[in-house]
Amino acid sequence: MAHGDTEVTRDDVTGVSISPPVPIISATDGDADTKRGPNSERGSAMDVDKMLAHAGDFGRYQYLLMLLFSVINILSTFDYFGQLFIFVKPEYWCHLPELAHLPRGDVRRIWSPPQDASCSRYDTNLTTVGLVNGTPDWRGTNWTLRACDSGWDYNLTDGYRSIISELHWVCDDSWKPAVAQSMFFVGSVLGSLGLGVMSDHVGRLPVLILANMLALAGNVATVFTSGLPEFAFCRMVTGLATDNNFVMMYIIVLEYMRPDRRTLGLNLCIGVFHTLACIAVPWVAIWAGYWRLFLLMITLPNIVVPGFYFCVPESASWLLSKGRVQQALKCFRRVAAFNGRTLPPEVIQTFERSAKLSVPQGTGNLLGLFRTPRLRRKTCILIFKSMVLTLCFDAISRNVDGLGYSPFVMFSMTSLTKFPASLVILLLQDRLGRKAMASGSLLMSGVFTIASGLVIAFVGAKSVPMVTAALAVVGRFGVNIAYSSGAQYAAELIPTEVRGQGVSAIHMVGYAATFFSSHILYLANYSRAIPELVLGSLSIIGAALCLLLPETLHRTLPVTLGDGEAFGEGEGIWEFAWCQKPDKKCHHHNSAVDLVS
Repeated sequence: MAHGDTEVTRDDVTGVSISPPVPIISATDGDADTKRGPNSERGSAMDVDKMLAHAGDFGRYQYLLMLLFSVINILSTFDYFGQLFIFVKPEYWCHLPELAHLPRGDVRRIWSPPQDASCSRYDTNLTTVGLVNGTPDWRGTNWTLRACDSGWDYNLTDGYRSIISELHWVCDDSWKPAVAQSMFFVGSVLGSLGLGVMSDHVGRLPVLILANMLALAGNVATVFTSGLPEFAFCRMVTGLATDNNFVMMYIIVLEYMRPDRRTLGLNLCIGVFHTLACIAVPWVAIWAGYWRLFLLMITLPNIVVPGFYFCVPESASWLLSKGRVQQALKCFRRVAAFNGRTLPPEVIQTFERSAKLSVPQGTGNLLGLFRTPRLRRKTCILIFKSMVLTLCFDAISRNVDGLGYSPFVMFSMTSLTKFPASLVILLLQDRLGRKAMASGSLLMSGVFTIASGLVIAFVGAKSVPMVTAALAVVGRFGVNIAYSSGAQYAAELIPTEVRGQGVSAIHMVGYAATFFSSHILYLANYSRAIPELVLGSLSIIGAALCLLLPETLHRTLPVTLGDGEAFGEGEGIWEFAWCQKPDKKCHHHNSAVDLVS
């Protein structure tokens, strides 16, 4: 959801539909003008658009779809970011049974070794230690340490009990949360591929329902686990739903809405409800007070999604691509009836004739992106940029521990940047250009994220919590812009004849990179500043590599692999759209809708 100016991109070979968790639609939606592959759904686009105009393309039915899409936004956001609050790590220290009668705060402050209170204790019966003015007399003895052998005590953050404090996944077992979270992203990659292919065979609506039921089943099963193997397996099952539990509904709503209303309609649903869900999810966790109850609270509402079968239509373009013309007509009649309209007989006859005459065109091969030097360089940069964007977006969004404030507060604060980031993209992307937005936002995120790490390393987050929090918020603001604007840039650079395959492959490699997200955050166990320094450095490297890519705004986009090789030839790294004259040969509309089905 996730989740800049991007539309859903469909793999022209496998039918895999892809989208970031929070896609943002271009403010300049235009008509498609590209060749499509053998499984293309775009061949009947004009017929679909005309039929939708007769059935009603922004009436009561579209408002209903927007409402249901808002529900999907909330559910998918809870599913993706809710896992963060399963693993909240509170302050902890060795349990000292001989001092159980003392206040826990005194035990932590006075009786625990200052150099490693979390995982070590003094190797002695502490009741034998003398007291001076009510404090232990440590003088004259070389006290040795031993590992915690009686469990741990926890200072629960806002009273919330996570799986870490319940199963004691700390010290020697501190690697377990990282492994469990990694399995979620393994499931995400497998689910994006498997359910995407399935959607091309059985339709978008069944896969939407199946994906949300997988999220429900995986989360409910997680509640009843008590060890790492079964917990990790259940997280992988939950991960299978990621992307498809959102993107299938996105495709359907996109298709049944007038193009010049998509910016308003979909951005309203995504920008508002995704942001509100991100802000709300930590407070739902605090209200629940316990990770198992929290998981049930955010996942049980998924049970309403099977009801979508009775009020959400199947993708008409998909039905036409399978030759199911009458079923597509049934969908349009349903839309028309809800909007208080009737389809004229002559319109239906014209639609049936044109649907039968629609002939798909051929496509190139994905490997062609690597056969020529300049196109190969651009493709490799796009792959690396996708890995950096996806990894940094996920890790920076979840990197909320140890910043001087409660992780619940920090996550809500940084989530406030999502809606302004969407507005920045809509206002500036078609003015500054793709390269300037991609490079500039990554640079901003990298600089502020590294600055946050340096403050933590040399000053300490708890010493200046407002500074570290402000730097973290700006860092996430930058990565939100970069991530949300990145998919369109890739789609515009990949030649039309392999665009579906190319963008799908780039997206999947980027998604696979999130496997390392939890491992980078795990490095905070060695030094709290390491995650910020690593993520900030990756962002700056990504920003530099974006300068090597050509600008696409106001340019005729490449159609063939040969066009892709020649595209941007001779363009300097400091040439940006805002200081160039538009290409006179380019189409009037250069938007995401021009690129994808």
